[in-house]
Amino acid sequence: MQIENFLRDVKDHQLSVLRDDGLYRHLRFKRPGSSAYYFDLITWPGALCYTGDMGTFVFSRLADMFEFFRTDRHELGELRINPGYWSEKLLAVDGGRRNGSATEFDPLKFERVIKEFLVGWMRHSGLNREQRAELRATVQDEILVYIDEDERGNFERANEFHTEIGGREFQFEDLFDYTFTKYTNTFLWCCYALSWGIQQYDLIEPELKKSA
Repeated sequence: MQIENFLRDVKDHQLSVLRDDGLYRHLRFKRPGSSAYYFDLITWPGALCYTGDMGTFVFSRLADMFEFFRTDRHELGELRINPGYWSEKLLAVDGGRRNGSATEFDPLKFERVIKEFLVGWMRHSGLNREQRAELRATVQDEILVYIDEDERGNFERANEFHTEIGGREFQFEDLFDYTFTKYTNTFLWCCYALSWGIQQYDLIEPELKKSA
């Protein structure tokens, strides 16, 4: 999820202040005549709810959650996000028709770790050239060609892998010590929406911020 994509999605959005009563706020960001990529930011003491076209995310950390999300913006006008820290403050996630989550399995990270195991085996196992080629082909044929979005299937194949070449045994150990996830595009979009939405709110003249 790139910031350029987010800014394109919200370039025609307008802010409507539905409520602005201290820590109780309800802001709506929406393109006139369209619900595409719309979102609401709703706060009450100690919590913030983002809800809209990209799902629902509820955060809790400070009494004023706008203040919490402002801490990663060094000056007005910057659009920065901190998904790692912000995700730690999640209370609930609803992804709609999909299971809600801020993260998802990343097959590229899984593939990278498998290849790191393979490189280590070939460097330190004392195998000759033909044996290293056999080991490489075995890992390719039994693991790498099958890597996909199915996290459980990938783990099962890797955990069941076992081969003996040149008098040495090879198997993948302690895979659960690694992290094979990435932030979902919807969560990253939400993070940009939080940063951008609060920025737009801060640009409003105080006298225009009226309670609904």
